[in-house]
Amino acid sequence: MKWNLRLVAAHRGIWKAGELQHRLAEYGLTVSAGKMSGLWSGTPVSLKLSDLDIICAALDCEIGELLVPETAAVPVNELTRRGAATAHRDDQRTGT
Repeated sequence: MKWNLRLVAAHRGIWKAGELQHRLAEYGLTVSAGKMSGLWSGTPVSLKLSDLDIICAALDCEIGELLVPETAAVPVNELTRRGAATAHRDDQRTGT
């Protein structure tokens, strides 16, 4: 997954982590300076879904704008296995 927080924030006129930190506080999410730095500068290792909801509300965005799938990051054998599983489910539905 690609974490697009800075890009989404920039599209809303927010250019600094501190600006977003203040906006999140207005929505009830208090974020420490250290955690804010991690959210702003990199991809978070973990993030509560409730925090993600607040970030989306504060930025007036959808989760898909913040988290963008990167298929290149999924190993080829994983894609093949997923494709085979999908094909098998489709065959079961259609009776072929």
